[in-house]
Amino acid sequence: MRRGRLAIAVLAAGALALGGCGSDDEPEPPASSAPPATWPLTGLPVPSGMSAELTHLVLVTKVDNTSGSKPQLGLGDADLVVEELVEGGLTRLAAFYYSVLPTAVGPVRSMRASDIGIVAPVDASIVTSGGASQTIARVEDAGITYYSEGAEGITRDSSRPAPYNLFADLTTIAKTATQDAARPPDYLPWSSGDELPAGEPATTLEASFGGSHSTTWNFDGEHYVNEDSFAAKGDEFPADTVLVLRVKIVDAGYVDPAGNPVPETDLTGTGDALVFHAGRVVPATWTKSGLDAPFTFSASTSTSPSPSRTTTAGTVALTIPAGHVWIELVPAEQGDVTVGK
Repeated sequence: MRRGRLAIAVLAAGALALGGCGSDDEPEPPASSAPPATWPLTGLPVPSGMSAELTHLVLVTKVDNTSGSKPQLGLGDADLVVEELVEGGLTRLAAFYYSVLPTAVGPVRSMRASDIGIVAPVDASIVTSGGASQTIARVEDAGITYYSEGAEGITRDSSRPAPYNLFADLTTIAKTATQDAARPPDYLPWSSGDELPAGEPATTLEASFGGSHSTTWNFDGEHYVNEDSFAAKGDEFPADTVLVLRVKIVDAGYVDPAGNPVPETDLTGTGDALVFHAGRVVPATWTKSGLDAPFTFSASTSTSPSPSRTTTAGTVALTIPAGHVWIELVPAEQGDVTVGK
C-alpha cells in the first residue's frame, strides 16, 4: 500500500470568454494566457478543477538505493526518478515530487554535486540527510535550497538501523518550500507519443553503472518493471518510459568516509541516449547547454516519421512521450547497456 498520499492542488481561476456580437471584421479576442494544463514533470493532463501552478517548489528527495533501504517508501508517488552513480560503484535515486506529496519518503540519504545539474532545470529544492562540506558549498553557490536532517518534516524511524532510518514528510516540508504560485518549466520536451519513431523491439534492458550495481527493466505490456527495485510492494515507480543517458563521470575532488573517491556526473554537453517506450527502443542524442538548462533530444532522420521537424543535417528534434519517466545516468566509459528483444 502507498503511504499517506496528499495531492496538493490549487483551483484554476479560469476566465469565461463572452461571445460578443458585431460585424464579421471584428478582431478576434486575445488568446488565453492560462498555463498549459499539464504537469511539468510528466507532461500528463492536470485533472479538471486543478491547476499546475502550486504553492510549493518541486521537491527532489535523495533516496538510498542499496539493499539496506528495503523497503523504500514513496517511490510510487514520484513524478519522475533519476538514478545516478555514487561512490563504490553504487547508485542513489533523485525522486521528483510535485503533483503528489507523500507523507513518507526514504530512506533519505546525502546529496552530491551531481544533483545540481539534475534539479536546477526546474528550480527544485533538495530533501537530503546532508552532504559533504564541498557539496554543500557548491549547492549553495548554485542557489539551490535544501532541507536536511533537523528540518521540520524529516525524522528518524527507530525501528530501522541507521543510516537507513531517515524519512521525509513532504507535506510538512512543502509548507515552507514556497514559490510564487508559478508552474515550473517542463523537465523534458513532452509529447503525446505519436511523434516518437518506431525504433526497434526491446522488452528488456540492463543498465550497468560499471561497478557493483546494475538495474534491469522488463516491459510487461503496460509499464517497465524494475527487477532490482527495493521499493515496498505496491509502492514501485510506474515507469512508462526508461530514458538512458550516457554521461561523463569526473572526480568530485574528495573521498567518502570509507576512502572511496566520490564521482560526479557531468550533465552538460551532449551524449548518446536510448528511449525505451512501449516495448521498443529509439537511439537518440541528448544535449544540455548548462547545469540549469533543460534537456533536448535529437534523432536520426532515418528513424523519424516526421522529417519536417529537421533541425540540423540528418537529425530531427525528439520529444518524450508524456508519462512517468525513470532516467538512468549511465557512465559513458565504464558503464554499459544491454538490450533484449
